[in-house]
Amino acid sequence: MNSSDLLLVTGATGLVGSHVVERARKDGIPVRVLVRSNSDTKLLDDWGVEKVHGDMSDAESLKKAVAGATHVVHCAAKVGDWGPVDDYRAVNVRGVDELLSAAEAAGSLDACDPAQPSKAGSMKRYVHISSLGVYEARDHYGTDESEPPSTKGIDGYTLTKVESEQVVQRHIAEKSLPAVILRPGFIYGPRDRTVLPRILKNMKAGKVKFLGSGEQLMNNTFVGNLTDAVFLALNKDGVTGRTYNITDGRLVTKHEFLNTIAELAGYPKPTKHVPLGVAKAVAAVLEKLWKLRGKQEAPTPSKATIKFLGLNLDYSVQKAKNELGYEPRVDFQEGIKSAVEWARLGVR
Repeated sequence: MNSSDLLLVTGATGLVGSHVVERARKDGIPVRVLVRSNSDTKLLDDWGVEKVHGDMSDAESLKKAVAGATHVVHCAAKVGDWGPVDDYRAVNVRGVDELLSAAEAAGSLDACDPAQPSKAGSMKRYVHISSLGVYEARDHYGTDESEPPSTKGIDGYTLTKVESEQVVQRHIAEKSLPAVILRPGFIYGPRDRTVLPRILKNMKAGKVKFLGSGEQLMNNTFVGNLTDAVFLALNKDGVTGRTYNITDGRLVTKHEFLNTIAELAGYPKPTKHVPLGVAKAVAAVLEKLWKLRGKQEAPTPSKATIKFLGLNLDYSVQKAKNELGYEPRVDFQEGIKSAVEWARLGVR
């Protein structure tokens, strides 16, 4: 990409989207973002980006957003581990289909290879941020992209991330969409307003416990490493139509993860362990009870909590290294320090 291109970023006020926008502006690439009218856009305004107000359920705003865009990084998603599946599907599946259909109808420029006219309008590359959550919720030991996604998602988010990948694959097959799918794990870093702040709050209150031994691996993915992968996917030749797992490379145990956060935040390190079998049984009962009562938030523990803190989540990133040239630059110890600092002090 260069200054004659136009990068559209969805989810630009979020953790991943904001870092993608920041990197693009530092590289002198014009950026347009799709944002809700009530979003905090101070950083985006400081970076001098073009804004289109709307969201993934607003077809007209999607048409305005993709008009003339040569590259798209799709970060927007409904996230969470609770609630009706169709609420997630409206954004994560139907919204993606509408976005891609709008892009395909937006222009008539060729793809990167002039000999291969693209049916995807003026778009040269589309990078879809998916999730390692598309794989089956079990222990993983070096799982690579040859394993198909599981259609038995444990919640609305994981299920619809699988379905959104299916939408992208259909547009690749039917419309020659020049797409690359990235599957990051647990994303952390400065500007995380959800997961890490919640962990810190619970840790301060002494509510954090290990599920099982605590020696299971995380699928930790520093936002800066993921941003590197995004720009490799935007610029690398010969990778369209492919899917890549993305993590930090060096995965950390739940012990290192939680103990490091506690140490950086100045909180007591967690010491209590709950047997994994007990946690699974309790989660199964509580989720049924919560659904019957129409609760708006997931119980603790939940299936998602058990996956995050109780399972071994080791996924191979060798394909990304071999084909994209991906080499994670930031180790967990460095990345989590900046993430905790931001979460605690608001350092930007």
